[in-house]
Amino acid sequence: MSDQELLQRYKTDGDSYWVGILFDRYALQLLGVCMKYLKNEEDARDAVQQIFLKVLSDIHKHEVQYFHAWIYQVTKNYCLMQLRHPERRHPAAITEQHAEQLDSGAEQALNPVEKEAALEHMEAALQQLNEPQRVCVTKFYLGKQSYQEIADTTPYTLLQVKSHIQNGKRNLRLFMEKQGAFKSR
Repeated sequence: MSDQELLQRYKTDGDSYWVGILFDRYALQLLGVCMKYLKNEEDARDAVQQIFLKVLSDIHKHEVQYFHAWIYQVTKNYCLMQLRHPERRHPAAITEQHAEQLDSGAEQALNPVEKEAALEHMEAALQQLNEPQRVCVTKFYLGKQSYQEIADTTPYTLLQVKSHIQNGKRNLRLFMEKQGAFKSR
């Protein structure tokens, strides 16, 4: 049976067996994606199980036309959310954290006074963003929500969410550079 037929059967009778068949088709690929991001086999295996549960609970919320692409995106978002989790101290998380610092121009560690000043500048900069950018940036970075979660809870499409976050991040950087919060590259 095709992915679409299996999804339709699951939506019709609610039997998780049908999604289980789908998941079996893609489990190894999902494990590979999780390994790529999480860099730890045990974490990757746990992630695949959590993604399966997430798929079971979320599949009714979405009109999935291409299961393969959808499950890949769910997996990628789940892994990225795991990397953002503050208790995670694996090398991949540290690398991502460092990349974000370099990307934002904060190349040196800040002392507590500098951190407080930077936070004040950031709060002021957030207020300068237009409403869609402010909402999406806040939910993504402070609320630690995925693109899809933001799209589900706002009137914006997935593409609009991505655009608002990208533009909002750029506008934040420009505003903070103008205010002297950090130097441009």
